Amino acid sequence: MENTENIEQEALKEADAAKDSGALYEVKMKFLGRAGKVTALLKNMRAVAAEERPAFGKKINDLRERLEAKFSSLEEKLKKREMQEKLSTEEIDVTMPGRRQQSGGLHPVTIVKDRLVELFSGMGFEVFEGPEIEDQYYNFTALNTPEDHPARDMQDTFYLSEEFLLRTQTSAGQIRVMQSQKPPIKIVSPGRVFRSDDDATHSPMFHQMEGLVVDKGITLADLYGMLDEFAKAMFSKDVKTRLRPSYFPFTEPSVEVDVSCFSCGGKGCALCKGTGWIEVLGAGMVNRKVLQNCNIDPDEYSGFAFGLGLERIAMLKYGVNNIKLFTENDVRFLEQFRDERR
Repeated sequence: MENTENIEQEALKEADAAKDSGALYEVKMKFLGRAGKVTALLKNMRAVAAEERPAFGKKINDLRERLEAKFSSLEEKLKKREMQEKLSTEEIDVTMPGRRQQSGGLHPVTIVKDRLVELFSGMGFEVFEGPEIEDQYYNFTALNTPEDHPARDMQDTFYLSEEFLLRTQTSAGQIRVMQSQKPPIKIVSPGRVFRSDDDATHSPMFHQMEGLVVDKGITLADLYGMLDEFAKAMFSKDVKTRLRPSYFPFTEPSVEVDVSCFSCGGKGCALCKGTGWIEVLGAGMVNRKVLQNCNIDPDEYSGFAFGLGLERIAMLKYGVNNIKLFTENDVRFLEQFRDERR
């Protein structure tokens, strides 16, 4: 009985000495917690004579109630005082000018991608997104790229295994579409691609958009007309388009597509290197072997395909001279496109 009185006096003394609610909590746990002194008294109940246990138990319960009431009262006072101190130190002068929060914006490559998707969707194209991890069949073989072609070399391609690789072109998507869908086909396939290349105008990871049209009676003239509309909508209504012979394994004939310089109007400047023309993409008529690989009769159907680099279009459109600026996440660079109107 005397021990309970000593514990109570000790608890009240330490509670009154607590300077904040955190210290008060520690005192409370010291006496009323699972390992507290009052709880320990109950564990000693077996040592008390049987006839004295009811009185002893009542005395401990009364002690617990008194201490809990004391702790609750002090806790309320301390928290109220702490709140007042906090409010006094965090006063806000509502007459001071506010801090303007800058809004975010789309990345320039995303702006270009969204604009192209909007443009080609208006021409009736659907959007297809293929996997970034491809096997050699879809990325090379079905696209008429032979096993000894330089594009398959380790120094150009990121191989994950003997069979699988990080896709080097979104053209792999056109094979998946042609194998799963019968003509007519009209799709664009934007996405990330990967090549072992790194300089001011090339990056190991960049973005492409592949376009594919397969139907009866498709000609090179259809490709030219579509790309001419693309160039006028993307750069300027006054630009002209020209096709130059080229070579790609999956198209025949193949062409490089140039637009007249939208900076100097074709007169010659630093952007077009004095030629008056700027190369923007590669294209061509889908190779008969590619159609056959996808079980499409090349005597009944024909098609064209084109592929463009989104970073290249963004660099030309916005006058960016280093592709690495797109991936450095420099806010000073990115904020220039925050108010860009597509």
